[in-house]
Amino acid sequence: MAKEKSGKTAASASSRGPTIAVLRGKIDRLDQELVKLINERAKVALEIGKLKNSTGMSAYAPVREDEVLGRVLNLSKGPLSDRSVRAVFRELISGSRALEKDLRVAYLGPAYSYSHLAAIHRFGQSVELVPVASIPAVFEEINRRHADYGLVPIENSTDGRVADTLDMFARLPAHICGEVQMRIHHILLGKCTRAEVEEVYSKPQALSQCRNWLAKHLPGARTIEVTSTSTAAQLAQDKPGAAAIASLQAGVHYGLDVLAADIEDNKANLTRFAVIGEESGSRTGCDKCALMFEIEHQPGALADAMNVFKRNHLNLTWIESFPIARPEGGYMFFVELEGHEADSRVRRAIAALERKAVRLEVLGSYATMAPVE
Repeated sequence: MAKEKSGKTAASASSRGPTIAVLRGKIDRLDQELVKLINERAKVALEIGKLKNSTGMSAYAPVREDEVLGRVLNLSKGPLSDRSVRAVFRELISGSRALEKDLRVAYLGPAYSYSHLAAIHRFGQSVELVPVASIPAVFEEINRRHADYGLVPIENSTDGRVADTLDMFARLPAHICGEVQMRIHHILLGKCTRAEVEEVYSKPQALSQCRNWLAKHLPGARTIEVTSTSTAAQLAQDKPGAAAIASLQAGVHYGLDVLAADIEDNKANLTRFAVIGEESGSRTGCDKCALMFEIEHQPGALADAMNVFKRNHLNLTWIESFPIARPEGGYMFFVELEGHEADSRVRRAIAALERKAVRLEVLGSYATMAPVE
């Protein structure tokens, strides 16, 4: 009987499938193979880096990196989500790029701000990510060659242009060589319950983007503006009755609880970030080009300037006017169009606009990127 019972137990265990120990052993063998393969991949990337260096090409090739990410996402059949696969390969690309060159990237800090998250998305974490205190400081890092690239917010779908960024393009030379379009989800964070919240801290733009939600759900709470969403999270960590509007990652970093998620009024809330450096991005065939120009302050001057784009069959995707800080006043105009500065139609338009403008700057060309979470 004992033998029969033992046999039944073994059969029963066998029918339940492999044990945890067996499955862990399989994972260990797969990990061994993965480590071997990713290092083989890195060696090939290093050879490419040597060829780039010998021909003067940049180690940072965002178009190629996005091609790789797009291809692996198409190859993936699950169960890992696209977001997980993207994160794994983003860091693999970042680490391989670091073998070619150590990149220094300045961004509007502190850590876990939305600018920080956008920088991680664009460059991965195998670069030196340098938080600075202001948008002008990002431009100064590039201008002084203390950083290879910078990342600055340029436009939000709720609040429109980011004035500090446009102002700095007029003051210091820098080229846009890439963009990140990031969907922004605001989280209410704190160490108290929502009913106990008396003050809500965040940067002005985040408070503005959540004003309807706050009026409805926290009508008695005071809103207090601070320099960044990360600073807000840090304050909420230490102050009783305080909450912050910030990213989920900031909440995790500062040990805060989620009091309410996705509280932005516009569920399609999107912030566009510009990657700036010393030169434009390479031509891909699906590009945008940004220009900045000043024209004579007289009737019809702006209409004449805009007609240049119509005559050359160029579609404008963004236009902004910005007051010039000088005694006599005037306006600077920023436009973004479909095409690359190397395209013949764009070249003709730039040449024609130059004849009409008091000042004209080509801010850069860059590949059009789809929004990311």
